[in-house]
Amino acid sequence: MPGLLDLPRLLAERWRGLGRGLIACCLLLALSACSAMPSADASEAELAAILAQLPDSSVPTGPNPFKTPSVPRNILPSRPANADSLGPVCQAMQPAIGREAYSMANFKPDVRSAWAHPTNFGDRAAVDRNGQPVDNRISLIVLHETVASADSAINFFQTPHPRDEDQASYHALIRRNGTIVYTVPPEKRAFGAGSSSFRGEAVRFNPKLPGSVNNFSLHVSLESPADGRDNRRRHSGYTARQYDSLALLAQQWMTTYTIPGDRITTHAAVDRSGSRMDPRSFQWARLAQRLQLLNEGTIPGCGDSAVSAAQLPASPN
Repeated sequence: MPGLLDLPRLLAERWRGLGRGLIACCLLLALSACSAMPSADASEAELAAILAQLPDSSVPTGPNPFKTPSVPRNILPSRPANADSLGPVCQAMQPAIGREAYSMANFKPDVRSAWAHPTNFGDRAAVDRNGQPVDNRISLIVLHETVASADSAINFFQTPHPRDEDQASYHALIRRNGTIVYTVPPEKRAFGAGSSSFRGEAVRFNPKLPGSVNNFSLHVSLESPADGRDNRRRHSGYTARQYDSLALLAQQWMTTYTIPGDRITTHAAVDRSGSRMDPRSFQWARLAQRLQLLNEGTIPGCGDSAVSAAQLPASPN
């Protein structure tokens, strides 16, 4: 039996042996891991097999599609001489952005979808009823109101309507709380304005029906207030959040499809039947100021090339 003096030497020898074993184990683990990694020329099947062994992860939904300014910088818009010939949103531009518009600085609307039945929308056609080529590029935004509740409009759009005369839809509608509900994909043709024309532009498909702006338009409707569910010419109007969401949606469409501000109009303005008034009690200045806020003081297509560098008052707290 070794003496106490021999214990340090024996412990050192055994520690060296244990260290060699640990090093060997680490090397084996490293080699095993390397062999499991795909080489640069691994086949797709091998890569798929390796990926299948990885744990599932949640798929990110992506950033909110609506961009809102956190620190808005405003510049004084200068209207061109022919401002009166531009659309109403251009005419409503203001030299100073009001306090209400700043409330949307960090607003992100709730976004939902409730898709319409396929009978209530169609494709953007490249030819008209006579087979003549037509421009089906998206170039116009038409504003509406639901008159009834948003749910009633959605229920109607989701109900099959085989007859052309009964079909109707918007691309989106905005609830009283600002929630945006998509009902028809923007690349499709919504049936929002049956007998309509914008500056002489209209496309006719059905020989029994007049032409319309639907082939090149995007339609968005504001949910009417409770006192607007009738045929009166006015009602109490739309909420601040509805104007916020409308501005954000219009800004997204204007950017995506290069739509100028002077091509934002209303159902009443494009209607040729003389029966449409919507959106009633709409305040263009409330939309214009929000679009100015999103575009640093101006609105694309509203004479923005003549914008002055004069600064507006700082944003209110």
